[in-house]
Amino acid sequence: MMSAQGFGDLTLLLAIPVIGAALLLFLPRRQSCALFTVALLASAAAFLWSLKIFNRFDGGSGAMQLVERVAWMPAVGIQYLLGIDGISIFLVLLTTFLMPLALLASWSVRDKVKEYLIFMLLLETGMLGAFLALDLVLFYVFWEVMLVPMYFLIGVWGGTRRIYAALKFVLFTMAGSLLMLVAIIYLATRHAQMTQALTFDVMQLYELHLPVEQQFWLFLAFALSFAIKVPLFPFHTWLPDAHVEAPTAGSVILAGVLLKLGTYGFLRFALPLFPDAAIALMPYLIALSVIGIVYGALVAMMQTDIKKLVAYSSVSHLGFVMLGLCALNMQGVQGSLYQMLNHGLSTGALFLLVGMIYDRRHTRLISEFGGLWKQMPLFSALLLVVTFSSIGLPGLNGFVGEFLILLGAFRVTPAWTAVAASGVILGAVYMLWMFRRVIFGPLNNPENQKLQDLNSRELIILTPIIFLIVLMGVYPQPFLSRMQPAVEANLKRILAMPAAPAAVQIEVSGEPKNDGR
Repeated sequence: MMSAQGFGDLTLLLAIPVIGAALLLFLPRRQSCALFTVALLASAAAFLWSLKIFNRFDGGSGAMQLVERVAWMPAVGIQYLLGIDGISIFLVLLTTFLMPLALLASWSVRDKVKEYLIFMLLLETGMLGAFLALDLVLFYVFWEVMLVPMYFLIGVWGGTRRIYAALKFVLFTMAGSLLMLVAIIYLATRHAQMTQALTFDVMQLYELHLPVEQQFWLFLAFALSFAIKVPLFPFHTWLPDAHVEAPTAGSVILAGVLLKLGTYGFLRFALPLFPDAAIALMPYLIALSVIGIVYGALVAMMQTDIKKLVAYSSVSHLGFVMLGLCALNMQGVQGSLYQMLNHGLSTGALFLLVGMIYDRRHTRLISEFGGLWKQMPLFSALLLVVTFSSIGLPGLNGFVGEFLILLGAFRVTPAWTAVAASGVILGAVYMLWMFRRVIFGPLNNPENQKLQDLNSRELIILTPIIFLIVLMGVYPQPFLSRMQPAVEANLKRILAMPAAPAAVQIEVSGEPKNDGR
């Protein structure tokens, strides 16, 4: 681990949105244009600074880079410890990329604009901190910090059932995270007993070899918190309500970034910290992932609300991400990490498009639309590209991630992978069926005949997303090559532990070990 003392580039990245939020406090409440300008400048500055960090990042190394270490509470071993590697670098870039676009999409917000923008910027800092934190207590702090702004974004600027959705979101997330906090404290205490050094540094805790029975309960505590955030079936019930009631930008960030913190948590913490328990419980995680894939797709097919359909599609798509992680080989985990980025772009774009049509019609019912291609050709064409991305059409980003996941999973569990592959077909069914009913057919509804096509601001929002969707579909190598060293290092941590049952151990290459029988 490349270590450094004091604050540096990563801290400044976390500080930029906070500085922007602080500046907003001094602006008059009625100057909406000035408020939006400052918030956009702050989020754009964070994106540019993340590009500078990416430029400094060594894609050929699997070690932690740009590490910042400052004593925070030395008496109890807690540090301000940040770092970045090939697993987190692209998730950080995804966060800083989506936030200014989400703010641009918030132009229709007219009530409590100052507070709305402050919460959006604080949410960005919380998400970035969770991706960068290498001290478990610091990670937990950022994990909880994210809840507050998202709770208010849903509860104040959401739909008619916003209070219910916001409370459900917070209660589900806190229920899991409190168990994780207990597990974090126990893990650090056991490290102190075995090494006489109290620390929450995850890189040191990776070296701690606990008995399988202790790992089992600790893994369950971490896994429950992350499974709720993913959300993994059957912990998904908070998600559709949160998505449907959240404002457009809230849905974009929730789908694009927040859900990825669950899968990131599995990859960064739960799997490498408790490898024996993880491998022993892997068949159950695979089963839940595949059930989520099929269940989410089937329920999405039944939806009459476009936004709710996209929300349930996230349950299905994140099931694929979990399946790739559970494969514990290079193809599966790399595909899973790549699919996290793909889902953030395609589903974020879907929520943006749904928000744009809702601003015009104030309804999301599929039955209220039809024939929009004649009235809104630009909107229809971009929705078609994003729909194809979501269903994994070759040449677009979704195909690369799904192919790698299925390839990696098939080498470990062919039967479950065959069932999971049906989710690709079901995804095409519900997405194309929705597209046909909304875009094609006669333009009979008089309300639809008055609709205006996308304006320049909306095109500015969608164009960079469409560009990345195509780029990641036709040229994935720059992304995959920078992920590979960190993914390989993480897999070696998980699979090199001695107590894993031989029958289920998996090589980094993806081939099952021969146990001699």
